[in-house]
Amino acid sequence: MSIDVHQHLWTPAFIAALRARTSPPRLDGWTLLLDGEPPYEVNPADHEHRDTSGLELALVSLSSPLGIEFLPPEESWPLIDAYHEGALALGEPFGAWAATCHSDPDPGRLAADLDRGFAGLQIPATAPPDDRLLEVLTARDLPLFVHPGPAAPAPGAPSWWPALVPYVQQMHAAWHHFHAAVRPRHPRLRVCFALLAGLAPLHSERLIARGGGGRGRVDPDVFVETSSYGPRAIDAIVRELGVDVVVNGSDAPYATAPDPGLGAAATHAIRVTNPRRLLGAYSATGRCRPTRQPHDPERSYAQEHGKESRT
Repeated sequence: MSIDVHQHLWTPAFIAALRARTSPPRLDGWTLLLDGEPPYEVNPADHEHRDTSGLELALVSLSSPLGIEFLPPEESWPLIDAYHEGALALGEPFGAWAATCHSDPDPGRLAADLDRGFAGLQIPATAPPDDRLLEVLTARDLPLFVHPGPAAPAPGAPSWWPALVPYVQQMHAAWHHFHAAVRPRHPRLRVCFALLAGLAPLHSERLIARGGGGRGRVDPDVFVETSSYGPRAIDAIVRELGVDVVVNGSDAPYATAPDPGLGAAATHAIRVTNPRRLLGAYSATGRCRPTRQPHDPERSYAQEHGKESRT
């Protein structure tokens, strides 16, 4: 049974909160409206049907590119609370990353949320890590998950532009900022970077050429997850960092978990052993095996809320 550290699933509570808003980010039926971006038609099936066969645990997270964490607190928290309530109500095999408001960080509120059973904290790559929040994680032996944040498409650019350009740039910046500025202040914090940190670790030769250092020294508590990459990229990262800091992530429903293509032992490490080490106390306490009632993937938003139309 595998662990997937990176999925997204919009629950009825979160959908209702987005639909209740009158300004972006909001949902109009199933049309997602964001500042500076064209309307996006969400596929309801992406958030109602999910094949979790073979998974011991699937960690869902807030969709940070929506910009929710950067809204004023009075707008941010109702959406985050709705996400939290829905995520905690999911049954096997789901768990969840907590989210928090970055326009007015509240370490006490984060502590209370984590103590409800979240696996750790997700932050957007565009949010400067707040030392007070990171201390809350370290005290609980829970990890940080760094995910791409908001990225408006360039005028005239193809639809894949945000995922291939700003997301990757954000992850590069977050990776190097963590090593240069955050790790010295938080030596015991475990952290995982989405999408193989945008392949930032492969730029170590250029880092050294420009006056940096650290090549050949692998931080065993800094992980990268595999979403939207495949065997060639995973192999290159393993050659640079070793296999022990690579963990399985899919970014479902937008992608599927890749086959590392490195043999059975490496696959087991990436999908089972390494994620357990990343999750620390969450894994050790058995919360990798949720005991809530199983999630019914056939239960739609409309079924839960009477005859409300999806459109």
